[in-house]
Amino acid sequence: MTEDAIALTARCPDTWAVLAGLLAAGPDARVGSLAEGALIQLCAADGGPLVTVESPQLLRVPGEAARLLGAVGAAAPHPVWWTEARGSSTVPEGGALAGAFASRVAAQLEGAVWPPEAAAAWPGEVVPTDLRATHQPPAAQPGVDLRTDRTAVVFQDRDPVPATAWLADALRGAAESGRTLALVTPPGSRITPATRALLAPPAARWVVRRDDGGYRDGLHGTELHWRDGEFTARTEGGGSEPELATVAREFTAPDQEREPGERQLTVRARTVRAPTGELLLGGALETIWRALTGAPPDGWGTAEPVTQRWSRAQLTDRVRDRAPRPTWLVAVGFTGTPGVATLRTTRTSAGVEERATLTLGYRPGAALPLDALPALAEELSGAHGLRTLLVESRAARADLTVPPRAEGAAGPVAFALGPGDVAGVGTARADSAPLPGGARPRRLGGGARPGYYFPLGPGDAPEPGGGAAEQRAAWREFEELVGHLRATGG
Repeated sequence: MTEDAIALTARCPDTWAVLAGLLAAGPDARVGSLAEGALIQLCAADGGPLVTVESPQLLRVPGEAARLLGAVGAAAPHPVWWTEARGSSTVPEGGALAGAFASRVAAQLEGAVWPPEAAAAWPGEVVPTDLRATHQPPAAQPGVDLRTDRTAVVFQDRDPVPATAWLADALRGAAESGRTLALVTPPGSRITPATRALLAPPAARWVVRRDDGGYRDGLHGTELHWRDGEFTARTEGGGSEPELATVAREFTAPDQEREPGERQLTVRARTVRAPTGELLLGGALETIWRALTGAPPDGWGTAEPVTQRWSRAQLTDRVRDRAPRPTWLVAVGFTGTPGVATLRTTRTSAGVEERATLTLGYRPGAALPLDALPALAEELSGAHGLRTLLVESRAARADLTVPPRAEGAAGPVAFALGPGDVAGVGTARADSAPLPGGARPRRLGGGARPGYYFPLGPGDAPEPGGGAAEQRAAWREFEELVGHLRATGG
């Protein structure tokens, strides 16, 4: 059973409800707090953690609980209070205690428990335990299950695995200590696009347990083994050369849960604006979302689940509170075409930089909104400080979850440069850029400092295992375009 359990309630669990839940370990357990009271921890007699409980969160975004918890979340009231408990994997009772805590809280407030089987972990008044957990000190990060000199390991038995505050904290701690983060899941687990964005190599990797007891990389399929305190690639003949790494056979097996014809459209935009007092952030992301779906995002947050209704003013306040540190955010939308985005804001010498990545999912037969792209690039160039825009399509799940297997290769659809970058390239070189199929670049804006839009492909998305040669050729054409634009302008 998963080590995590969540109580979904219409009312906020008060102190007494939380304490009653913590009594699942009996009256002899110790209760403490971490992160300035944001986390409550149930500890064994030796101080080792048994269960860590995050402060209740109010989910104001319709559809968010269903996106992450399936049927249990869909049946929950709206808005709903989300109280999450993580049981320590270092003690046998950790998962049962987390389930018992969530079940007690939900029972008091007439709520629901995820996963449903967590309620069965509550065998009676208390969960039997010897109240000893010596594997990690009480001040350790509660999201990390195992540490070596090289790796911080997080075990997650969820589907999908969201980019929770637990996971983000574990990644941050691993980076600060010079370790690599390894997220280890069962073979049937998926991750969200936000989690995929967090698991960027070499800082982190997704490790999938294999049925034969081995491991593989969830995003690339490389067979892995645990050696000297870290996960490394298993190679043919035992060598260390990356080109000899073997790919697990199950990684290339067809995704039985995906319908043929499901596709994704991904938009990556980088914008830079002057840091004025009137600047509201998130404008480029909202513009992209409206142009491609007809509606703004539904919500945003600093992790998953996303808790806040979409508000550029509140988002801007959050970024300013953290300045000059970078801020990483998640946004979701459920109106029309489902979408998930990440947004990273950074203060640079040029101004306030925003890097937005939005992925939209399309069911079989649904048309991609490619006709909207030129006008979108025009608006981003003229009103939002566009620097670069790249649009890609691929055959992948419409629900936007990421399975631990090969998906369709992404292909470039369009590229755009804002006026600042075009000024460095020169309009003559931009006008003469080589494009596939004899297409012509399009100027954005009628002034002396235009941006440029470059159409690259029709958005066809070959099914996994097919069209690889065509996709490689499309990326070579894109590289030729970029090489042309990087040459000395005139």
